[in-house]
Amino acid sequence: MRPISLRMSAFGPFAGTEFIDFSQLGRNPLFLLNGPTGAGKTTILDAMCFALYGKSTGDEREAAQMRCDLADESLLTEVVFEFELGQQRYRIRRVPDQERLKKSGDGVTKQKPEAQLSKIADDGSETLLVPAKVSEANTEMEALTGLDADQFRQVMVLPQGKFRQLLMADSKEREKIFSQLFQTHIYRKIEDSLKSQAASIRNAAAEQKNIREGILQSADLSQEQDLQEELATLDEALNTASNDKAQSDKAYDEASKQFEVAKLLSADFEQQTSLKASLALLTKQKPSIDKQQLNYDQAKAARAIEKFDTDYRVRFNEAKQASLAQTQSETELSQAKQSLDDAEQLFKQVPEKDAQLNVAQEQLRSLQSFKPLLEELNKFNGLHKAEQQKLDLQAEQGKALKQQLSDTTEQKAKLLQQQSELRQQADTQAAKQKILGVAEQSVEQGKQLAALNKQLAESQQAMEQSAGQGKRLREQHQLAEQFANQTEFNWHQGQAAIMAKRLNQGDACPVCGSQEHPHLAASDGELPSEGDVKHARESEQQAKDKLVEARQQYSVLKAQLSEWEGQQQNIHQQMASKASLSLPALTAELEQAQQALATAHQAHKKVAELQQQIEQTTHAEQALQNKVELAKDAYRNIKEQMGVYQAQHERAEQNLPEQYREPQLLEQAIEQQSAKTESLKQNISTVNQAYNAAREALSAKQSGATAAKQSLKLAQQTLGEAKITFSEQLAGSCFDNEGAFNIALNSLSDEEFSELEALLLSFNQHLTKTTVLLEQVKAKLKGKKQQNVEALEQALVGHLTLRNQHDVQWNKLNSRQQTLQDIQQKLLNADKNAESLQAKYNVVGTLADVANGQTGNKISLQRFVLSVLLDDVLLQASQRLQLMSKGRYQLIRKEQRAKGNKASGLELEVEDSYTSKVRSVATLSGGESFMAALAMALGLSDVVQAYAGGIKLDTLFIDEGFGSLDQESLDLAIRTLIDLQSSGRMVGVISHVAEMKEQITSRIDVLKQSGGSTTHIVMP
Repeated sequence: MRPISLRMSAFGPFAGTEFIDFSQLGRNPLFLLNGPTGAGKTTILDAMCFALYGKSTGDEREAAQMRCDLADESLLTEVVFEFELGQQRYRIRRVPDQERLKKSGDGVTKQKPEAQLSKIADDGSETLLVPAKVSEANTEMEALTGLDADQFRQVMVLPQGKFRQLLMADSKEREKIFSQLFQTHIYRKIEDSLKSQAASIRNAAAEQKNIREGILQSADLSQEQDLQEELATLDEALNTASNDKAQSDKAYDEASKQFEVAKLLSADFEQQTSLKASLALLTKQKPSIDKQQLNYDQAKAARAIEKFDTDYRVRFNEAKQASLAQTQSETELSQAKQSLDDAEQLFKQVPEKDAQLNVAQEQLRSLQSFKPLLEELNKFNGLHKAEQQKLDLQAEQGKALKQQLSDTTEQKAKLLQQQSELRQQADTQAAKQKILGVAEQSVEQGKQLAALNKQLAESQQAMEQSAGQGKRLREQHQLAEQFANQTEFNWHQGQAAIMAKRLNQGDACPVCGSQEHPHLAASDGELPSEGDVKHARESEQQAKDKLVEARQQYSVLKAQLSEWEGQQQNIHQQMASKASLSLPALTAELEQAQQALATAHQAHKKVAELQQQIEQTTHAEQALQNKVELAKDAYRNIKEQMGVYQAQHERAEQNLPEQYREPQLLEQAIEQQSAKTESLKQNISTVNQAYNAAREALSAKQSGATAAKQSLKLAQQTLGEAKITFSEQLAGSCFDNEGAFNIALNSLSDEEFSELEALLLSFNQHLTKTTVLLEQVKAKLKGKKQQNVEALEQALVGHLTLRNQHDVQWNKLNSRQQTLQDIQQKLLNADKNAESLQAKYNVVGTLADVANGQTGNKISLQRFVLSVLLDDVLLQASQRLQLMSKGRYQLIRKEQRAKGNKASGLELEVEDSYTSKVRSVATLSGGESFMAALAMALGLSDVVQAYAGGIKLDTLFIDEGFGSLDQESLDLAIRTLIDLQSSGRMVGVISHVAEMKEQITSRIDVLKQSGGSTTHIVMP
């Protein structure tokens, strides 16, 4: 990532909009960010980090805290950062959440956070990748750079107080950083996959074991040997049971056949007896059935000619109705003639009614002609009243405008007086800003001093504890050393005693060669073994290692205490007399200065607001003056118009009679005359309609009378024909006369007729069926005798009982055999599965243990890969560190396994060529830590780019740290940065060291002013 430009608005100490064009510094510049404390040098790095990830470099301020307090309320806090990744340019804009002025109306509203990311083409055109959503922008930036915010801060930005974090990170934290930089997640996935597979195999093996035990338990077996023994016993018992079952089945089948034959023969004899009884009963019922058959036949014959009788009766009723209709029509014809005579009398009076209607209509038209005159009169009357109201309203508005004009003039005078008073307060803003800057610096120094005092107290306490611990460890080491020496001495004496026991008189001593042994060595107590000596020496070495470690820790604490005492003295000198004040007192002075500045700043803003209000009031005053003049002209115009409407009203009154000048009276007269006219029209129309209706009714009744005569004649003719037809049908039937026909027809209802018909049909069918079945059964039983069914049934039950007993015994044995055989097969399958799983686990489980660091030095696959990469990083870093430390230090990876379950394999140590010892990086001093962290960052940059992976670390920002170096180390560090720049890197340095300003000529100056900081690029 390479910066191109940065624009900040109302951000941090920058009250306005600052634009920094990094391209002016060159393609691969080494430049200095220069400026006084609190000016905003680190804020430039914060702005770039905030634009990329929404966080500051130190991650100490929230986004909402980044707004400048001195910025104008109308200026929105935002950062626009243009940068280059490889050959592609991008621009990202971020806006934190903040209070801003409403776009319309007064007051403020909440501005939500925004983020827009665009890709810039070579022709300058832009493609929007993220329109506004912050979370999407963060995800996209991490995908583009290959780093999250924390990793970006650790490998591309070394902020104040953060140099040692990259250096001091433990294996777990460094693994997280390196795995992202070198994209080694695939190895972590391999570890997880193998671990998951091994766990799955273990669970499956345990499940197989449980399944095997469950299989045996399901058959009430404790071990597989019991299964084999029981199967052998079951084979012999099952053969015997099978033979018994076959014999009982055969005997039962024979008895069952004999019983079924006897039962069928007995049923046939019973059926013969039943059929004879049924036939006798049917023969007894035959006379009654024959009588009912006769009644049924007569009723059926009557129903056959019933329709002719019905047709005769219908024709008789039709002739009767036609006669009545003919009589009715003659009566109605006589009434119609009388109604026509009455209508003719009224029709003769219609001409007189028409004359009365004409007179009434003329009077109505005369009254209606007065309506336009009345409307015109009312119109001019209403216009005159409306103008009078306008005149009154205009007079009131004129008075109100004069009062407003007076109030506005008075308000303007008050605003001028208030503006004069506030301008005096606003003029002190610059002086109060200067006082605030001094107070802020004092509070910051007070906080540093308080922190140093706390650190000094803690360090002093830690030194005392370390000294006490060192004393105890020294005593423990002395005791362990004495014990080891004594144990070794006892072991040597014991060896001499052992050799002495083996010597015989005349043998040569293996030590001195003498053949005489006047004083043989002897040992009374138990002799120590060689293992006891080794264990004692190991205990001595462990005590010595703890003592050395405690002494190193004491040295580190002592160096830290000395460094913090120097910083404390430096701050005391800077604060001068204010060093004696407490932090609350300094904070109170700062709050007073902030309040004073805020009051002056508010007065300055209020002066501008009052000026705007004064201008608005002046405009309002002039506008009101114009409105007053316009109101006077309008009053005169309305009064002239009233005179015109008054003259028109008087002319309208002369043409309208006085009794009709009221709208209600005129409307009432018109309504009365209209009612009279409508009454005459309705009377004439009614008479005409009655006359015409009477003529039409007479004609209709005459036609109806003629039709009734013809209908009567036709009905009488049809009645005669129906009577002849019925008589012919009756003569051809079984009935002697009409009376016999009616008796037979009414003897049975429809329901009784249907029931009788069904009864006769059922009896005849039953008789026929019984006769036929009886003949068939007699033929079937010819020559056969009935058997004893009960005896055969009892014999069958005995055979069935015996067969069931044999079946139960066989099923029980067979079921047990099938169960045991099934269990035997399941056990074989379970054993095969267990063997397969064990073979699979021997491979996968071993790989999982190795990959997840469960063997040897407890180093996982990913950490092993990263340790190789870390070795490459340390090789590059050590080259630079040796140069900066004048050949004294180089960084190495700690290969010794960490204690307990703590992750290991990626810890760092420093090799000191002056002492030829390897020690922890925590023992480095402040300046040495800075050089090591710088070398580490540069080495990491080299290796990451060498391994590619889409991450290019071609920019590095360093915030402070050079002040802890001596002159020679500073020159070497600057030379390293110059070499880095010449290799194609952009390096930005923030430092107060004067030598840095002399040697790095390209710089960005940050100027601290009362109204907010500004930036300026300085080129050689």
